[in-house]
Order: sequence, then structure tokens, then C-alpha cells
Amino acid sequence: MDRFAITNTRVFTGTHVADASAVVVEDGTITAVGNEVPEGVEQLDGRGGTLLPGLIDAHTHTDEDGLRTALRFGVTTELDMMSVPDLMAPLRKKVQTEFDLADVRTASWGLAHPDGHPHQLRRGLNDPVWPTATVPAEAAAFVEGRLSEGADYIKIMIEDGATFGTSLPQVPPEVVTAVVEAAHERGVLAVVHTFSSAATRAAVEAGADGVTHLHYDEVVSDDLISRMRDQGMFVITTLTVTASGASAGAGPRLAADLRVASRLNPAWRANLGREFAWNIQLANALRSVGLLHAGGVEILAGTDAPHLGVPGLAHGASLHDELRLLEAGGLTPLDALTAATRRTADRFGLTDRGRIEPGASADLVLVDGDPTVQLSSTLNTRAVWRRGHRLTPATGTGDQEAAALAG
Repeated sequence: MDRFAITNTRVFTGTHVADASAVVVEDGTITAVGNEVPEGVEQLDGRGGTLLPGLIDAHTHTDEDGLRTALRFGVTTELDMMSVPDLMAPLRKKVQTEFDLADVRTASWGLAHPDGHPHQLRRGLNDPVWPTATVPAEAAAFVEGRLSEGADYIKIMIEDGATFGTSLPQVPPEVVTAVVEAAHERGVLAVVHTFSSAATRAAVEAGADGVTHLHYDEVVSDDLISRMRDQGMFVITTLTVTASGASAGAGPRLAADLRVASRLNPAWRANLGREFAWNIQLANALRSVGLLHAGGVEILAGTDAPHLGVPGLAHGASLHDELRLLEAGGLTPLDALTAATRRTADRFGLTDRGRIEPGASADLVLVDGDPTVQLSSTLNTRAVWRRGHRLTPATGTGDQEAAALAG
């Protein structure tokens, strides 16, 4: 029986700071949260720090390298928002037994127009033919196909191409609605890619559970906020990719921060330090975050961190910047932390994580300082556990390289 306790620490439960200073873990599960430790249990001193639930990135496009990188930054779960099932299925098996990787959930193939987004970005990648639905009668088969591949939720693309400086055909609205309804009939969430206000409105009209981006072509309107709240929708903000696409991202600054650079290999450091420019208005998105939150629409923290190649992002590191941007948009540090832990877990049915309470999985992050007051403290990582397994320093870029960077 593997038992240990993290003691003398501040404890953020996923919603609030607990009246507790010790968390006891047994065989990968939290068994007690309080101020006492059973006799004979190994104690790990968390003095000067804060214990957080493992962070959850609610929007990525990931692989083994991405999951390995994410975990170094205390991101213990990623929600993959579209992937090739033949690659994702063996990876999902691997994370069940190898604990130097973040856990992952997936949408498998997303619903896209055969000539629409994201096909214009994937030419030359030798993708197999993507399954799709072109008429409402094909919706149920599309959903069944994704669930048979192991999908945990259904992803739908509504994208006209304006962000990419082009015009693209879109999935017809009646097909979007039919796929949402088919997903709900099977008891799974249906989420929609939306870069524009028109796409967000279409997702609302279709009855989607949430949108996987916060649109930025205009500030969200009061009537849209009301409809989203009344329908119980959530928004995954992806402010990090929005900021990077507006040439206002923090990627270059993060890449130069030793707390970040020491945990990234050279390729990811270079990727994080690059910038790009799309037709994006970050100010609109930041204003919308505050309005949505104040209006009662649930905000989830996600980055759109991809495979290598999209400038200004890196798995794990970018979620910490997403928290910063959520605060800039009007959320308190506690609200931002909840958006990256308990709230995302609850909305995606991950009731065993995103929280520090008895019975929850011991996905934990110990950081120096108090991120419930100073959010940037989340990068002061002292230790990471996934299902009670502590990540070892050898899993990162290594002390020798970190020392070289510091010099």
C-alpha cells in the first residue's frame, strides 16, 4: 500500500481554499483532507506552498510529446478536440500505465465540411479520408462512428475561413443541429468550433453544449449572453491562441522565463517564442470574457495547444498564460483556477479529478507561493503527481540543461 501525505500547505480544492493543511493519499486516491495525518504515513513538507488539483486544458490537439510536456507544467489532463483515432487509441492505452504523461480525453474526428476547415491547413499530411455528414440523415451514423472510435464528446466545425484570410464552405446549419441532437441522444456533449460571432450564434441555435473558442470579431452581445446562460452553455476561451494570432501573445516572454524554458525541449522553446498574425481583435475577446462571466456563462480554460508548428504555444506552459489572460479579462485568480480545474472536470463528466477531496484521484500540483492571490505563482512548480505517482525531475529537460539556461 502506497501512502503519503502532503503537509503544512495551503489547499485549493478546485473551488476555494480549504480550512486544511494536509492531504493524505493512498494508492493513487485522496483519502483525507484536513489537519491531521495518520501515524506512520510518510509526510512531504509543503511549507510555503499551495496544493492545487492537477490542471486541465480544455482544448488541445495532442500526441505523446504534447502529453509528456503538459505534465511537466502540472497539466494532468488534456481534452483533445480533434485527432486521428488510429493514433489516439494506443496513446490512451499508454497513459493508463505510464505516469509521466498527462491523461487525455478526445473527440476523435471532428465534423467538418469535406472542403472546409481544417482541411486547408492539413494538405500534405497524408490524412485518411475524414468521415463526415452532409445531410441530417447522416448525423446519427457520424456520431455512432466517433463513439465507436472511443470519442468522449463530439466536435463540430463552424468556420467560414475569414480568420485565415480566405472563404471556406461550412457544414449546413441543419446538419449541425442534427449532429448535436444525435450526440445528446447518446448522452454525450456536442461542442462547436467558433471563431466568429455568427458561428457562436449558430452553435446556440443548434443547441450545442459549449463552444471551443471565444469569438473575437465583436464583443459578445447581451442577448447572446442571455441565451447561452439560459441554455447552460460553456465557453472554452483559448485566449492564448487569440493573443498569439493578434501578435500580442506572451510566448516570447514565456520562452525566456527559466521556469518555462527549463521544462521545454529546444523545439518547443523555439515554437513558443515565435509569433504570427491573423485578423484577430484580442481586446474584443478580453472584454467578452468579463461579460460572459458576469452574465453567468461558465468559462473553461483551454489553449488550443497543437502539435509543433503553430507559433506562440506550447502544451502545459500555455495554460498558465491562459490563466493570466482570464484574469486580464476580469476573472479573479480563484475564478481562473476553477476554470482550469473543477469547472472543466464537472462539465466534461470527469468527477474523479479537478478537485481535492476524499475519493478523488491524486492528480496534484504543489507550487511555491499563493496562486489564489498571485496567479503567476502557478509556474513555481515544486512537485506534480498523476494518480499518486510523482513526476521525477528526469522526465523534464534535465537539471544540466536548466543550469545552462540559467547561465
